[in-house]
Amino acid sequence: MEFPYIAASVGAALIILQMLLMMSVGTHRGKAGIGVGFGEDRNLERKIRRHGNLTENAAIFVVVLSFAEMFSGGGTIIAALGGLFVFARISHAIGFSSLAGSHSKDEGSRIFVFFRAVGALTTGLSGIALGAYLAFLLLAAQFPSF
Repeated sequence: MEFPYIAASVGAALIILQMLLMMSVGTHRGKAGIGVGFGEDRNLERKIRRHGNLTENAAIFVVVLSFAEMFSGGGTIIAALGGLFVFARISHAIGFSSLAGSHSKDEGSRIFVFFRAVGALTTGLSGIALGAYLAFLLLAAQFPSF
C-alpha cells in the first residue's frame, strides 16, 4: 500500500483554504470587538459559516479519499474526485464572500449565489461519488466476480 499522495495534496490545498477563512473570521472579530458568536453582524455570521461549512465537509472527504487512494492505488478517478472537491470548496467560499451569496435576499451580484450553489452541489456530488467508488472497491475486493 502506497502513501496517498493525491489525498495529501487535496488536504494541503484545503488546510490552506481553511486557515485563510479562519484568519478572515479572526480579523473580523478583532475589528468588530466580538469575541464569541456574531452579535448582529451579518458579515461576521457569513464568515463564520463560510469557515464552518468547510470544516464540516473537508476532513471526512480527505479521510475517505485517502482510504480510496490507498485501496485503489490512486489514478484518474481519485485525482478527479479530489480536484472536483477542491473546486467545490473554493466555489462555495467565493459564494460566501458576499452577503448576496450568503443571505440571497440582499442586494448584490447574483454571481455569488451561483458560486454558492455550484459549490454546495459539487461538494455533495463529489462526496457521494467518492463514497460510492470506495464501496464499489470494497465490494469488488470481497466478491471478485462482482
